[in-house]
Amino acid sequence: MTSNEVDDPNRGGATSGGTDGVPVKACFARQPILDRDGMLCGFELKLHCVPEAPAGEGAAHAPARPADANANTAEAPQPGAAVVLSLTQSVVRALLNSGVRGALAGHPGYLDVSREMLFDDALELVPAERFMFEIQPDIEVDDALIARIVVLHARRYRFVLDAVVIPNDTFARLLPYAEGVKIDFPQISRALLPKLATVLKSAGKLLIAAGIDIQTDFETALNLGFDKFQGYFFARAHTATLRRVSAPRHALLNLLQLLAGDPTVAQLEAELKLNPVLVMHLMKLANSSGLAVGHKVTTLREAINATGTNRIARWTQLLLYADGRKVALEDDPLLQLAATRARFMELAVLRLPEAGRDEADAAFLTGVFSFVDAVFGGSLENTLNVLTLSKPIQAAILHREGVLGLLLSAVDALERGAWTEIEAACVRLAPLTVSEVAELGLAAAAWAGVADRSAEAKGLERIED
Repeated sequence: MTSNEVDDPNRGGATSGGTDGVPVKACFARQPILDRDGMLCGFELKLHCVPEAPAGEGAAHAPARPADANANTAEAPQPGAAVVLSLTQSVVRALLNSGVRGALAGHPGYLDVSREMLFDDALELVPAERFMFEIQPDIEVDDALIARIVVLHARRYRFVLDAVVIPNDTFARLLPYAEGVKIDFPQISRALLPKLATVLKSAGKLLIAAGIDIQTDFETALNLGFDKFQGYFFARAHTATLRRVSAPRHALLNLLQLLAGDPTVAQLEAELKLNPVLVMHLMKLANSSGLAVGHKVTTLREAINATGTNRIARWTQLLLYADGRKVALEDDPLLQLAATRARFMELAVLRLPEAGRDEADAAFLTGVFSFVDAVFGGSLENTLNVLTLSKPIQAAILHREGVLGLLLSAVDALERGAWTEIEAACVRLAPLTVSEVAELGLAAAAWAGVADRSAEAKGLERIED
């Protein structure tokens, strides 16, 4: 990050651009943070900067005003002046964009901030209540930095010490100003972990376990009193037996198999009548604002006709991932991950040449079923065969083959913030670019997070038993 930051770290309101004065565009990947109940409670935004292509003399350096009406002063260029944003200003402009706000879905965002960013007055345009600032363990700490953090702390900005492995002098000096501490779980000594957790908890610090990708690490952190957990342990096959069962999944599979064969309304009605829970969900879906038919739907046949088989299919596919507890689907991490991936695949494939509705439907299916082993366990290949998915979709999921496989690799890399892998995938997915991948990821996340309130959503509704 610091290669793009060339401002004086002790001077606020910097206006220089990235390396060689080239304007940069801030892109973000989103990683979920869960609470002790396994529900979403925040997202870390992984920053990546790409050069911003000039749009014409002067225009390239004149940024659009941010979407937030209360955050438009520091970015407004003077008349006739060519202004190159500092990296911090570019990041702030991106954070205030509606795409990022939508992707956070009402949860707080966690963002790494460098020393240079902390000293840039533009950072204070970020709403303090929406974001937590993460400080890296290698930051240079001196009296000037402490004084700046004290000022920001007084303005209600909150800090998290990130990637902690060993409590060094930097850690000790910054700890009094930190609301939370994020422990690098794969790297920290397991002998040190219990004592450190106890000391930090007694000091009233929020404990966040990062890098939690296996169930045993989650259980260890949970038993040590950690408050939040960042990682993808919830999306792994080995957690399938630990995830509460939702609406009967075998009934959902039977319904999906029937839907794959272009059933009649009578056939759908007969299958649904075998599953009262599904009927209840479908009636809710049919009476949602996005499906208004001028009157309240009261019969199952009316519900099927109002909803349509395509929407019923998508709703059923996503219900496979729903947790059995009475929770809002926008807080369910596995369902949100599957929905976001599916929507990304659908949006991304339409950016490619000669892609149409059939390709978009296949891309959605590829994304939504790429996590089925986390639900059913066992062999992913056997589960895909049960779902009667086409060979190209199965090849994409199992072996990352074809265009669908490339898109799946790209969204998988985006979920991990692996920007080098995204760049490599985009070489083969031209004209799709890294920044477009990031933008589509945020758009897909926003769709998944608010689909129960969107008339344009296709298949994701809030389900409460």
